[in-house]
Amino acid sequence: MAAKKKTAAKKSVKKAKKAAPKKAAAKKPAKKAAAKKPAKKAAPKKKASGAKRKPNAAFMKPMTPSASLAAVIGSNPLPRTEVTKKLWAYIKKNDLQDSKNRRNINADDKLKEVFGGKKTVSMFEMTKLVAGHLK
Repeated sequence: MAAKKKTAAKKSVKKAKKAAPKKAAAKKPAKKAAAKKPAKKAAPKKKASGAKRKPNAAFMKPMTPSASLAAVIGSNPLPRTEVTKKLWAYIKKNDLQDSKNRRNINADDKLKEVFGGKKTVSMFEMTKLVAGHLK
C-alpha cells in the first residue's frame, strides 16, 4: 500500500506543477554604453573625375591561338579579353548554351577540340581550358 501512496503523491505534485501559473521573466538591467573609441583617420580619397581604370597589361597582350581555337575565333593574335568575347559570340550564334543550366556550354565539333574532347563544360571551366590554347 505504501507504493500506491507514493505514486498518488507523485501524480498530485505533477498536477500542481501544471496548474501553477508561470512567472514573467525578470527584466535584465540596461547595459552601460561602452566608452567611444577615437575615430580612425579616413584614407585619402581618389579623384572622382572621369578618369578610367587602366587595364592590366597582361590581359591586353596579344596572344596567338592554337589551330583548334583559331577555327572558332580566327588566327589573328588577340588579347585574352577579346578571345573570350569572340568565344561567347560563337556560343550564342550557334545556340550552344545549355537551355536548362545556363552555366554549361554544349560543345559542337569545333569546340570539342578546344575543350579537350568534353561534351559539356561549365563557363568557368571553359576559360581554364581556353588558356591552354593561347601562346
